[in-house]
Amino acid sequence: MADERAVLKQWVEKAKRIVFFGGAGVSTESGLPDFRSTDGLYFQQYDYPPEQILSHSFFMQDPEELYRFYWEKMIYPEAKPNKAHLALAKWEKEKKLTAVVTQNIDGLHQAAGSKAVYELHGSVMRNYCMKCGNYYGLEQLTPNTVPHCTCKGCGGLIKPDVVLYGEALDDEVVMGAIRKISEADLLIVGGTSLNVYPAAGLLQYFRGRHLVLINKDATPRDKDADLVIHDKIGEVLGEYL
Repeated sequence: MADERAVLKQWVEKAKRIVFFGGAGVSTESGLPDFRSTDGLYFQQYDYPPEQILSHSFFMQDPEELYRFYWEKMIYPEAKPNKAHLALAKWEKEKKLTAVVTQNIDGLHQAAGSKAVYELHGSVMRNYCMKCGNYYGLEQLTPNTVPHCTCKGCGGLIKPDVVLYGEALDDEVVMGAIRKISEADLLIVGGTSLNVYPAAGLLQYFRGRHLVLINKDATPRDKDADLVIHDKIGEVLGEYL
């Protein structure tokens, strides 16, 4: 393990265009649940499977049930950035890291200070009226309610700016992420099982020198990586603070 971290340190020192691609494991160290581990959201019991609740069709059919799940299981306003978030923000400030590409929707990368963040699945921090398009920050919504637009005469249903099942990823975000990944000389992938597509498929655009995978468990792409570290992402990147 020490040798693997020493190799990573050498590569980080030499790199000029680092891109980080992360998933739920980046935020679990901030107290947020993941989805696919044995104690994750997908293995808990609800009236409907989480995959069904978090779908566009379900939202349109039963927004009250979706928002009940959403407020209870997906909103963590007290969560703070952990060592992984802070290290990535530090690298960006030092102009070593050019982008964070994340599958997470919690806004913790921005809270840590990162600016170049490509949120593939959107963010709970942004919300829009489906009728008039008016924007609402998370702090403007009343917890444990189904929010509606407060514009005069509107009253439209407010939808979180997150990608639900059955919805397409934002083309502009995806193309920006692809561009950054293709330009990177070091791609660090952390805290993700790489089982969620099309997001995981973006790794195919990497043409740089070194691909590094940091995750507690093995992933389908371990065999393709130049370096694999099976550990918590916060513990590994925390060494750079």
